[in-house]
Amino acid sequence: QVQLVESGGGLVQAGDSLRLSCAASGRIFSTYTLAWFRQGPEKEREFVAAAMWSGGSTYDTDSVKGRFTISRDNAKNTVYLQMNSLNPEDTAVYYCAAKRFGRGTATTYEYDYWGQGTQVTVFS
Repeated sequence: QVQLVESGGGLVQAGDSLRLSCAASGRIFSTYTLAWFRQGPEKEREFVAAAMWSGGSTYDTDSVKGRFTISRDNAKNTVYLQMNSLNPEDTAVYYCAAKRFGRGTATTYEYDYWGQGTQVTVFS
C-alpha cells in the first residue's frame, strides 16, 4: 500500500507564492508517476501537472502555464508544486496522486493512489 500526504497549503493574497509538498510512503517505487490535481468549489477535479521518474513533466498549460512548476526528489519520495503569481481562481483543494505505470495524464481513474488534499485559498 502507498500513502500520500500533502502539505504546504494555506491562505494567501493574490500575487503570492506557495510550495506544496507530497510525501509518499509505503510500497512506492521511484518509477511511479506523481501528479497534482485540484478541485475548486463546485468544480470537478482537474489535472494540474505530473512528473515522471525520468525527470520529464507535463502541465495543464491552460490554467498554470508559466506559473506553476512541478518537481520531485526520488531519494525522498517527494513531489513538489511551486505555485507563483497565485490568483483567486487557483483556490482549491490540491491533491497528490500516484500511478504505477505510464506517463502523466489528466485522467483521474488512471491514478492508483491519492492523498487527502491540502487547501489553498487565494484572496484578492
